[in-house]
Amino acid sequence: MILSIDKPVGWTSFDVVKKVRGITKEKKVGHAGTLDPFASGLLIIGTGKDTKVLTSISSKDKKYIAELTLGKTTDTLDTEGEIIHSQAVPELNFDSIKGKLISFLGKQEQVPPMFSAKKKNGTRLYKLARKKIVVDREPIIIEIKEIELVHLKNNCILFSVCCSKGTYIRVLGKDIAEKLGTVGYLTSLKRMKIGHYDLKYSQTISEFESAWRSTAH
Repeated sequence: MILSIDKPVGWTSFDVVKKVRGITKEKKVGHAGTLDPFASGLLIIGTGKDTKVLTSISSKDKKYIAELTLGKTTDTLDTEGEIIHSQAVPELNFDSIKGKLISFLGKQEQVPPMFSAKKKNGTRLYKLARKKIVVDREPIIIEIKEIELVHLKNNCILFSVCCSKGTYIRVLGKDIAEKLGTVGYLTSLKRMKIGHYDLKYSQTISEFESAWRSTAH
């Protein structure tokens, strides 16, 4: 069974896996494409023999809507961390930001953040980061396929982005802020699509649970 779940803010991707396992009593449950706890939106869950297709699903392009707050940044590049730096925000307008966003289109190198599940010598980077240890990370090649400014209000910009597997939107947000002459961190992130799977056809966990209980399982 493949499920499209709308993950709420505050849950880890594994929290959703655990919940689905509890509801369905399936031993094998997995997910395609991790979402950070602060992020929400589309999480694909596979159960039983369908867990085999999750790797293929997670390799598809993904679409997000992100809110980037300018002028401050955190150690995690999102709302989970502590503010570590502030900087003045230059005067910005819709067209100037739009132009800067377009410059991110195409293939490029991106260095994974320290607060990530990537491993270095067998240890998850976030475990090192929590001990204030910073190590060199190998850059990966990502591709930004579409990027668009949705809204600008005060020092917050809302943008949508379609990107390749492995793209860290938190790092993209940091890089956008730098290109705008300041610092920034993501204050919200919602995944809208993975390949042909679309958030608008997903269920909340409670909707899935109600539907499951109402059928003869």
